[in-house]
Amino acid sequence: MKQALLALLSRFPKLKRALSRLRRRYANSGSVSHGYRPIPKSNIHQESARLRSSWQSQDLPARQRKLVNQQLADYTRGVAIDVFDVLVGALRTINPAGRPMTLLEVGCASGFYGEVLKIKQMPVIYSGCDYSPAFIELGKRYYPEMPLYVEDATQMSFKDASFDVVVSGCCLLHIPGFEQAVAETARTCREYAIFHRTPVHTNRPHRYFQKQAYGVETVEIHFNEEDLLHLFLQYGLECLHTYTLSQESDPDDPSVIHYTRTYVCRKIAHAII
Repeated sequence: MKQALLALLSRFPKLKRALSRLRRRYANSGSVSHGYRPIPKSNIHQESARLRSSWQSQDLPARQRKLVNQQLADYTRGVAIDVFDVLVGALRTINPAGRPMTLLEVGCASGFYGEVLKIKQMPVIYSGCDYSPAFIELGKRYYPEMPLYVEDATQMSFKDASFDVVVSGCCLLHIPGFEQAVAETARTCREYAIFHRTPVHTNRPHRYFQKQAYGVETVEIHFNEEDLLHLFLQYGLECLHTYTLSQESDPDDPSVIHYTRTYVCRKIAHAII
């Protein structure tokens, strides 16, 4: 049935594009993120400033943790969860010998990736930081022994090269000052930086959206992939590996491909401007 429907829609591309737009706007109202609306170029600065603190909402931590607890229970039972498996795989790729490594997750929420890495018995000494005091407070209740800090990703208090690996944990897309966040990730890592679960596209500039995340209005940035990779290089981060979590053609422009990707970067001696 599914193949027959896809074949039918391929004969009517305008209908296919219209249905895709409707699905993206309405069908995901029960998902974590939904209700995407492009922010006009003239309003990007104003709306980004207005929504910058959305992730500090007191309502978010408990709502997210409800989903996370189920995912962690499934993962403990051996159920594959792609966003967890990709980060675990990325860390194994850069550390095949399994030596102990210090790791900071920027945008750690309640620190649940520390538990993910423990489930997989990864040789990682985990620390986490987040912009939201409410998330960090919740994390300390779940993991009282875990080093968790309230930090702004664009101006962190850690010293240069404090951690072997710094993971930008699905937060770059929510930071209007993302260039400074990349610079801080590069500054604080000693060997590697990982930008996890990053929405990118081809043949189109960066785009800014308003959306609902766990019932709270936030901003989300979708990056031009080529420009983002150049930005990494500009701050001394060379992309070694790319993991693709999702891929979809744009319904309005077949030349544009949308991806959700995780980038594994090595810190190099000299930034490339």
